[in-house]
Amino acid sequence: MDAIHLTGIRAYGYTGALPEETVLGQWFEAEVTLYLDLATATQSDRLSDTHDYRLVITQTQQIIRQQTFALIERLAGAIAAAALASDPRLQRVRVKLTKLHPPIPDFAGQVAVEISRDRRIS
Repeated sequence: MDAIHLTGIRAYGYTGALPEETVLGQWFEAEVTLYLDLATATQSDRLSDTHDYRLVITQTQQIIRQQTFALIERLAGAIAAAALASDPRLQRVRVKLTKLHPPIPDFAGQVAVEISRDRRIS
């Protein structure tokens, strides 16, 4: 299956299990992979024969900014569902969502979840 990889999608959002995360917010970064057949687009060179990924980038940023959840797993699921709904040609979506600076004492790393959703089971 062919794929379009979208990396470095950043937005400031208010998802988190701690009260301060939903009030103060934090930066998130998403990577979204769209799986679809790109054979026609490789021959036609027409945008209409592929997925206009600008839509997924904008949707992802809006979901991070506007929706609040306790878990980043739920936020990643909302991003995956919106991406799949954006184009019936998409067969599968993979979302990796990272909290760039989670508020965990004595922890300087990042926390990420990765999910995959197929059209058949979404």
